[in-house]
Amino acid sequence: MRHPFVVSAALMGLVALSGCESQMSDEEVERAVAGVNVIDESNLNDIMLTVGDPEEAVAYFRRASAQAPDRVDFKRGLAQSLIKARKASEATTVWAEVANGPEGTAEDRVNLADAYIRAGDWAKAKTELDKVPPTHETFMRYKLEAMVADSDQDWKRADSFYETAVGLTTQPAGTLNNWGYSKLTRGDFGGAEKLFGEALSYDAGMFTAKNNLVMARGAQGKYDLPVVEMSQVERAQLLHTMALAAIKQGDVVIGKTLLQEAIDTHPQHFEEAVRAMRALESNVSNG
Repeated sequence: MRHPFVVSAALMGLVALSGCESQMSDEEVERAVAGVNVIDESNLNDIMLTVGDPEEAVAYFRRASAQAPDRVDFKRGLAQSLIKARKASEATTVWAEVANGPEGTAEDRVNLADAYIRAGDWAKAKTELDKVPPTHETFMRYKLEAMVADSDQDWKRADSFYETAVGLTTQPAGTLNNWGYSKLTRGDFGGAEKLFGEALSYDAGMFTAKNNLVMARGAQGKYDLPVVEMSQVERAQLLHTMALAAIKQGDVVIGKTLLQEAIDTHPQHFEEAVRAMRALESNVSNG
């Protein structure tokens, strides 16, 4: 996949230059053409990473890296495309080569830590983050630091890193949702509810945050749906989540009422809610 028009236009410019009074030597022309090809490859690299099929991108960058093993941009592209293709373990090997190579940067080290987290190796992720200089203050770095602190149940550090990460991005919804889930798992249901609500203020369509918000409210015995944007299907799903939260709290009658409301609300057959209702009725009759 090339961009012949871009290259041809540039070559036309070179031909025009070569016809000027100050002619370019053959060697100068070759260097200029090589420069055009690098620009063309950079455009292609960006396209493969943003709109290309992940598997096609992996194949492209694997081939390019084999043909030009000294090109660190191809290795970075390969590592990024492996992440997109959900091949995190393979990506860790490539990112390690880049990060530990002569052209490795602090950002490469952060990407290596991200790959380790995706591969489930939290210890190695922590080791790599510890190598990142404190002057490298980016959203990605602090988001990963927060996640690693969460995995260690170091809540104080997690809260500090989450707060810093949120302040370094204009799109904090995902991080606020993660922070809220962290609060949810440690039993701070009020804190979790606040963070999920804040996440939705930045991205009103994030269903995960809506569902988590309902779970946080249900854990506090708040069985009315929050005032957030929702479709009819989402309303049914959130009522189902609220019903399960109520049942977990021991409020079985409320849970059954919410399950029936979820079934009635859903525009199609709501199999999950129906199964939950049957299981609940079965337990009640057996009891």
